[in-house]
Amino acid sequence: MHDAIDLQAYLRRIGRQGAVCPDMSTLQAIVAAHVTTIPFENLSPLLGLPVDLELAALERKLVHEGRGGYCFEQNLLLEAALRAIGFEVSGLIARVLWTQPEDAITPQTHMLLRVELAGESWLVDVGFGGQTLVGVLRLQADIEQATQMEPFRLVQMDGDFRMQSLVRGQWLSLYRFDLRPVPLIDYVVANHYVSTHPDSNFVNHLNVARTTSDSRLSLRDREFTVRRMGREPERRTLHDIGEIRRVLEQDFLIRLPAHPQLDRRLGNLPDNSPV
Repeated sequence: MHDAIDLQAYLRRIGRQGAVCPDMSTLQAIVAAHVTTIPFENLSPLLGLPVDLELAALERKLVHEGRGGYCFEQNLLLEAALRAIGFEVSGLIARVLWTQPEDAITPQTHMLLRVELAGESWLVDVGFGGQTLVGVLRLQADIEQATQMEPFRLVQMDGDFRMQSLVRGQWLSLYRFDLRPVPLIDYVVANHYVSTHPDSNFVNHLNVARTTSDSRLSLRDREFTVRRMGREPERRTLHDIGEIRRVLEQDFLIRLPAHPQLDRRLGNLPDNSPV
């Protein structure tokens, strides 16, 4: 994948104005702007469309077409932008543990980024959906680190790091990973699985998320949830196609694709609300 990203177009997309340079202030500002403007979404695999990880395709979809994407798309786009600014950045791969037992053996299906800055290593991840890291995390185990939302921490276990967040008073693992650099082909293979396998969550369910300045928004099929720090989650079920489309466009800021099967697919989403 080439690195010739249209940096100015990306910065306009996330609403970042002013000069940028490879320092911590710029890194934090770009991460915060990215997660509030480019939503996590899986409409392409839900519609049976291919998910192309080439940079030109990522720019077209996430920057110019007003769409979002999931971890590989989000973090590969951010990686290219950070490199263009002058950051030293590399990709890592993780096994997701969110909603899984701590000892679960899961496939490597999540991407995150490692950034070297001012003689230290930092982690960035704009692609973990409703629990995405809002900020920059020091690559150091066993310390609680504040973010704009929940505190996060890293725990070392069995030779891996575990990314954890403090959710309603409990430390929960998001994923586990090591620090080996990952070639693009490993992301391509993992992306093929999550975007096409008949058992993949992204093929079978609508998963959308966005983080605002004070809340986390998520949509799982028809269940729309707003989480604000220190308050109980607000949940409601979206019952018709028009309501789903409005939430996708207005709350998640997605420019919906003009696909002939979109309304049919949205209309067939499962309704798990209590009878």
